Amino acid sequence: MFILALESSAKPVSVAVYKTQDSESGGKLLGQSFQNNGFSHSRTLLSMTEDLLKNLEIKPSDLGLIAVANGPGSFTGVRIGVSAVKGLAWGLDIPVCGVSTLEAMAYQTPETGVIICPVMDARREQVYNALFEWRDGIPVRLCEDRAISIDDLKADLKNYNKPALLVGDGTSVCQALFENPVNNDTPNWRATPELMRYQTAYGVALAAIKEKTIPAAELEPFYLRPSQAERERS
Repeated sequence: MFILALESSAKPVSVAVYKTQDSESGGKLLGQSFQNNGFSHSRTLLSMTEDLLKNLEIKPSDLGLIAVANGPGSFTGVRIGVSAVKGLAWGLDIPVCGVSTLEAMAYQTPETGVIICPVMDARREQVYNALFEWRDGIPVRLCEDRAISIDDLKADLKNYNKPALLVGDGTSVCQALFENPVNNDTPNWRATPELMRYQTAYGVALAAIKEKTIPAAELEPFYLRPSQAERERS
């Protein structure tokens, strides 16, 4: 089965096609397109999808599933990704799958012996975060997705007897506070290289394999907090 995966939850945008296998050897990534130039996802996402499928000589009718990171993340970016997937899947009459942006990031960081710590910049010295640990070939969730202050995250990581591996666009935000210890309260941590730091559609595809599929009409964005417009209205 071919899985088309889309990731537009933050500034980077990417599209991937993953082929699953029936054998124990698993599947493989057939192709991925990635951009991080600040262009609007409404401008880039569908054109990237069309170009990737064309280059791989895969027809939309060949797809068996479309997956998307449906949050947390940028309100606009998440909405664009979810809307694109619903439109594509509705026309093709195939199921969809929404996966946690943070869990998808954990899937693309397969390192044992550390606490995988995805962080997305949520502004106001907060990050969207969840914690994972790789066990038996999959990332096991240690807490639910959350919006958390960097100080609280720093305190939480000290509860684990393993170093933390930061991944995501919130890494640089965390570094600024993690590298300035107060009373030796800095946890043991390190950052992934920048080349591997950003969330990708490849991670979305991997996370989607074990998730329940749903009809396109049931797919919804997942936000951890109200948008600025909603907060101002309240």
